[in-house]
Amino acid sequence: MSTQECHGRVIGSAVGRSRVAAALVGCTALVLTVTGPTAQAHGRDTARQTLAAGDGWGSYGTGTTGGSAADAAHVYTVTDWAGFRAALADGGTAPKIIKVKGTIDANADGCDSFAVPGYDFDAYLEKYAPETWGLDTDLTAEPDDSPEGLRRASAAVQDAAIKANVPANTTIIGVGRNAGIKGASLQIKGVDNVIVRNLTFESPLDCFPQWDPTDGDTGNWNSEYDSAVVYGSTHVWLDHNTFTDGDHPDSSLPVHFGMTYQQHDGELDIVKGADYVTASWNAFTEHDKTLMIGNSDSESTAVIDRGHLKVTLHHNLFSHLVERAPRVRFGQVDVYNNHYVADASYAYSFGVGMESQLVAEKNAFTLPSGVSAATVLKKWKEAPVTADGNLVNGRPVDLIAVHNAEIPEETLQSGAGWTPTLRTHVDSPKAVPGVVGRGAGSGKLR
Repeated sequence: MSTQECHGRVIGSAVGRSRVAAALVGCTALVLTVTGPTAQAHGRDTARQTLAAGDGWGSYGTGTTGGSAADAAHVYTVTDWAGFRAALADGGTAPKIIKVKGTIDANADGCDSFAVPGYDFDAYLEKYAPETWGLDTDLTAEPDDSPEGLRRASAAVQDAAIKANVPANTTIIGVGRNAGIKGASLQIKGVDNVIVRNLTFESPLDCFPQWDPTDGDTGNWNSEYDSAVVYGSTHVWLDHNTFTDGDHPDSSLPVHFGMTYQQHDGELDIVKGADYVTASWNAFTEHDKTLMIGNSDSESTAVIDRGHLKVTLHHNLFSHLVERAPRVRFGQVDVYNNHYVADASYAYSFGVGMESQLVAEKNAFTLPSGVSAATVLKKWKEAPVTADGNLVNGRPVDLIAVHNAEIPEETLQSGAGWTPTLRTHVDSPKAVPGVVGRGAGSGKLR
């Protein structure tokens, strides 16, 4: 096995820099190979691998190469959140590679560190309790010095602290088996050519959810922050990552005003005219609203999204989720060779939304007793869908036919109107549970 001299910069705290610098002295490059035919070889350096030709929508046109062309001055190893954001900001859009070592935490000091002077959650609960405030008026008109105004100000502090903007021509990759980003929201916004691999993302916890008395019949708590957002960006490859709620599953969240104090939003959203995205060999686990492609039915959004939102999802594990795996509006979305493992909280996997063109083929579903295959598809708007060659508990099932038979009030039309061509290797759906189980998620680049 050939080796090469380690190089690049280490960005982090003083302690982190000294430790990593010491570890780099005389070291050799970490040699990894991918599971499945997803990457174009670039020597033996995984950090410089690019998305293989023909591998989903991310390979369309110019393809996705990320920071593979980075020179030595634009290769960074980061060990903490400040160092990570500094590396993202350094060098503009010049190709760069950012290697994440260990777990970096955007909320290491806790939620109290974001609260502005005067914010008091108990005062918030007292002021807006339904028995006193009611359920007819939202909180948008509340002044800045009110409990809601102080919540807004605190939320703005958190927003500025935990979001990280990813520039064009960037590769972000975890080092080894235990690299991750916790409590942060990765913003891939308005840029081209980004690769994110081999990281565990623990969902950011919204420290200051807003109470909306007018949301539904009894009001609701609404939260912000997805683990990753692809917003108006093109040529993005997300590969071998794990998305999870980690130490803060919804079951651990408290109840206020009779509703779960919801502190999570999505795990991955692809919105606002984003295009040419491949998400491969990821694990999405333990979450409610998981993966949304297109965020609104409104005509103003439709103007942006029509003709875009071309996304491929393959060889991903969707495990113990409630819904949106994915929910689709407008996009031509190819979903094949994924494994869906449900539990009693399962609502649906494929959300068929406004003007969507979803193709779902050769996927495998493991559903518990009492959960019908009819619920795999959920109709939100009239849009045709292709759903062929899928297995449920090891047996072929026509997902559209069983849906229409059991839920006739939401009859779906078959035939999405297009045929995906950007696929490399397609596995038999019988093989999918084993193949995906062995290969999907962070720490499995080997």
